[in-house]
Amino acid sequence: MMTISIHPPFKADHVGSLLRPDNLLQARKDYKAGNITAQQLHDIETKELKRIVDKQIEVGLQAVTDGEFRRDWWHIDFLEHLNGIEGYVPNQGFDFEDEETDPYNVRNIGEISFNPDHPFLRDFKTFNSIVDGRAVAKQTIPSPNQLLYVGMRNPDIYPDIEAYADDIVNAYRDALAAFYEAGCRYIQLDDVSIAGFVTENDFIYDHAYSMDQLFDLSLRMVNHVLNDKPEDLYVTTHLCRGNYRSTHAFSGAYDKIAPRLFAEEKVDAFFLEYDDERSGTFEPLKYIPAGGPNVVIGIFTSKKGELEDKEEMKARIEEASQFVPKSQLCISPQCGFSSTHHGNKLTEQQQWDKLKYVVDIAKETLK
Repeated sequence: MMTISIHPPFKADHVGSLLRPDNLLQARKDYKAGNITAQQLHDIETKELKRIVDKQIEVGLQAVTDGEFRRDWWHIDFLEHLNGIEGYVPNQGFDFEDEETDPYNVRNIGEISFNPDHPFLRDFKTFNSIVDGRAVAKQTIPSPNQLLYVGMRNPDIYPDIEAYADDIVNAYRDALAAFYEAGCRYIQLDDVSIAGFVTENDFIYDHAYSMDQLFDLSLRMVNHVLNDKPEDLYVTTHLCRGNYRSTHAFSGAYDKIAPRLFAEEKVDAFFLEYDDERSGTFEPLKYIPAGGPNVVIGIFTSKKGELEDKEEMKARIEEASQFVPKSQLCISPQCGFSSTHHGNKLTEQQQWDKLKYVVDIAKETLK
């Protein structure tokens, strides 16, 4: 029997996004073309949400997500609905391993604050009512430091990055309070920004400041957001090196950032990519404080459908436990299956088979 966790993260967990079915992808195209109404799109999304919630519970997950079915992007849809932020189409997208993303991004156009009518709040309430207490409803949102990328801060509005950061922090504190009031008890901060510090490349960061200054600011922002959060609100960080149509954006081991990040960021757990050699070894996990945050090792890949070798996965769990006790270890895929609406290159059945596989191996190994 797997040790049953009484709070997140769970011994078998998952990052969040799920492959969008064809009818949902078509409905989104129809809505953008003006062929169906916003309410019709919402109804189709809700019908599919009910199906995937049931399916997640069926495969044995204790935490379920909305699959990010009402979003195009893992981050932009949340950020562009903050006051003072807008979405726009830049000249080009981000460069990934084999391709460039669709061009879309956000930028600062005014003083930043949380929008009390943010659509994610309404969507969470609907999602939570569908879950109906059968599992824990997990909400994923981008980390606040995703707004530290080059070109996002408007220096005419915020000449000083500290003032910019303060308003972002206050917006996120209000966001967490609003989600908590809506019934949410499990929030994941998806963080490509802080994961990017594993590289030597500063092309994505605000060039007015050094990498050391921005790393320090990133840590402070998250910790200030979490100051005084309710004890029964569990907040985790997911570090990602990019996940777009089964490609990645960058590589790098955790060694460079682990001594401070793992020891100082005040989250309840870290979701860490460990599905291939790009992530390095488990040794940086030695910086996780004993009895401190849990570590969800993403040793399964969401980028392809083939199931990993079971004995190899068991061996990797044992290897990780040399640095973090099993009482603090959980397992998951390294990322979601569809960080954008495009999705990774596997079938929906392979997605469900992989999630069930994670649950089954957790039952066998994390006792």
